[in-house]
Amino acid sequence: MRAFKYRLYPTKAQANTLSDHLRLHRELYNAGLQERRDAYRKRGKSVTAYDQITSLPEVKQGRPEFKELNAQSL
Repeated sequence: MRAFKYRLYPTKAQANTLSDHLRLHRELYNAGLQERRDAYRKRGKSVTAYDQITSLPEVKQGRPEFKELNAQSL
């Protein structure tokens, strides 16, 4: 099995964009995790991944900065 590593040399603008995207992805992931934890504590049942995926358009409407992120990565 082979592995390849590629070194990136982004410009300052690209590095800032990558940093912003990472921050937004981290925020969304942590919010989804917290939603699952809260639902399990309150009802004893977790929220399914499908439920969270179907709520993404509402998240994008409420938070316009999420619109610039790739839908597959969300």
